[in-house]
Amino acid sequence: MPDRMHDVVVAGGGPAGLAVALGCARAGMDVVVCERRSGVLDKACGEGLMPGAVAALAALGVDPPGHPIDGITYRQGDTVAHAPFRNGTGRGVRRTQLHDTLCAAIGRAGVPVLAAAVTDITQYDDHVRAGALRARYLVAADGLHSAIRDLVGLTARRTTPTPRWGLRRHYALAPACASVEVTWARRSEAYVTPVAPDTIGVAILSSVRGGFTEQLAAFPELAARLAGARPVSRVLGAGPLRQRTTGRVAGRVLLAGDAAGYVDALTGEGLALSLTTAADLVRCLRAGRPADYERAWIRTSRRSRWLTESLLWARTRPVLGRRIVPAAAHAPWLFAAAVDQLAR
Repeated sequence: MPDRMHDVVVAGGGPAGLAVALGCARAGMDVVVCERRSGVLDKACGEGLMPGAVAALAALGVDPPGHPIDGITYRQGDTVAHAPFRNGTGRGVRRTQLHDTLCAAIGRAGVPVLAAAVTDITQYDDHVRAGALRARYLVAADGLHSAIRDLVGLTARRTTPTPRWGLRRHYALAPACASVEVTWARRSEAYVTPVAPDTIGVAILSSVRGGFTEQLAAFPELAARLAGARPVSRVLGAGPLRQRTTGRVAGRVLLAGDAAGYVDALTGEGLALSLTTAADLVRCLRAGRPADYERAWIRTSRRSRWLTESLLWARTRPVLGRRIVPAAAHAPWLFAAAVDQLAR
């Protein structure tokens, strides 16, 4: 395979990379995936797919098993606000099941997956060399802390004033409702996502470092609910969450998924954004216009980035942060409109 010229080499076998590879294959391009990790890939993730993510997967012929999600519920003490999805149903999906389903689709499409990492890149006028592989384009979908993003000089070096981290664990417990429940504490949020009739995922985002048990103590009602439940997965972590980039395109190298830049998991639509921008990337490569991807990514992600940045800005200000859930309960129409924007 070293002398063969591919259309696309995708570095990274997570959802974003597999979605790009599957889209390229369906568009008739010769694509190969490089993923150094073996087996089923897991990640600290809230695992709630917005209706837009479910639709994007369906467009690729992918239908992962999971639990229906009908909306988002915010909780803070006795204050509760609920916003149903207006267009379509979301789905809680274990990250491992999502990976299995995408891999099965990749296999049916005949896309090779090589057990290799892309550690060196050389660009030429008409192709890029990634290790022993040659291709017209290289797509870096190697995650939040992308090494390829660093190699091609697209990582912004500005520091984040208040870094945030995420932790996730699953419990053998029947879901209390069919929505994603977000409980707000002073410096953290807990997300409870139904992923099966007998299983929930619990993710905690926080600006304070600490273990899962320590973080869970900030949510006494949730901790009491989980006290008798059996954990069915180990704790996984991720962070710092915010990753700044100077762009998404460097010659024939393009960034996809979390590698393209990340604000925060606060609004839970990261996977939907990865999938929709992956479709943009495939369209640009199919047209032979990779530079157009930068504008397409900015356009597609604008609404999500604006809403996430705005909510995070308020979240990091104590007075405003305490008023987010009461405001959502007091103005349910506004909360519903915001959720509708994120769910598309």
